[in-house]
Amino acid sequence: MSTLLRPLDRLVPWLWPLAVADLVANVLIVVTGGAVRLTASGLGCPTWPRCSEESYVSHGELGLHGAIEFGNRLLTFAVALVAVLTLLAAWRSGRRRASRLALVVFLGIPAQAVLGGVTVLTQLNPWIVALHFLVSMAIIAVCVLLLDELRGPERGAAPLPVRRATLVVFALGWLSLYLGTVVTGSGPHAGDLDARRTGLDPQWMSHVHAWSVYALVAATVVLLVLARRAGAARVAAATGLLLGLELAQGVVGFVQYFTDLPVVLVAIHMLGAALISASLTAVVLSARPLVRRRTRTPVDGSTAVTT
Repeated sequence: MSTLLRPLDRLVPWLWPLAVADLVANVLIVVTGGAVRLTASGLGCPTWPRCSEESYVSHGELGLHGAIEFGNRLLTFAVALVAVLTLLAAWRSGRRRASRLALVVFLGIPAQAVLGGVTVLTQLNPWIVALHFLVSMAIIAVCVLLLDELRGPERGAAPLPVRRATLVVFALGWLSLYLGTVVTGSGPHAGDLDARRTGLDPQWMSHVHAWSVYALVAATVVLLVLARRAGAARVAAATGLLLGLELAQGVVGFVQYFTDLPVVLVAIHMLGAALISASLTAVVLSARPLVRRRTRTPVDGSTAVTT
């Protein structure tokens, strides 16, 4: 058995870059998924798991929309490969919590593939599409957890008011992400010309979403002040980065609203949402303690640590 597993040992030194690649891949697939919707290619492959009733792959009759949708499906396999390699590297390193987090990320990929299939089979139901997007945001958050587990700095807990404030910011951030999906599901970018919308007034929902963003920015500023006064430098740094992302995302959101939602700005807005999901997680982690203890020596000869 050890002989069979020996080739996997070579993955252990690559655990960190693989974990980084895991995060990057899951952010990129959010952007490419957005490209599918923004080019009205959501039903370019009109069925699932096949691309058409006759074939698993796109063909000439499906045109450019079919090629775009099928390309996004192929990219899922690349993301899954990175997730598998990360999981194997974490497992062979002997780091139990890292292995569990890598497993969650890996399981999220086929779950997303199935959920993506459901969106096609329901003719791009906007609520299913929203869930599909939010699951991607959750996977990105777990990728950040994994990176923190692997190389996050050892730290004590921030003062209780600061920790509570990070949770408020996290909750408001996720509320804003959710309301953003409702705005998108009510607007013109359905992913296909014939896909139905939520039936909600997109202008009204845009205002509701904007107010959630105002609340998020205000809570982030309060957290930044609390962290600085408490001397919680790590929390302050993570919160400052989040605030910068929020302000940039807000500018993009306002510009796209007043310019009738050009596809390039909508795509940038989706990328910003993915980065904010990662940053929200980093803010919460920065206020939480992380102390490592030594464990057994893994197969690559280095000293493994767990938390």
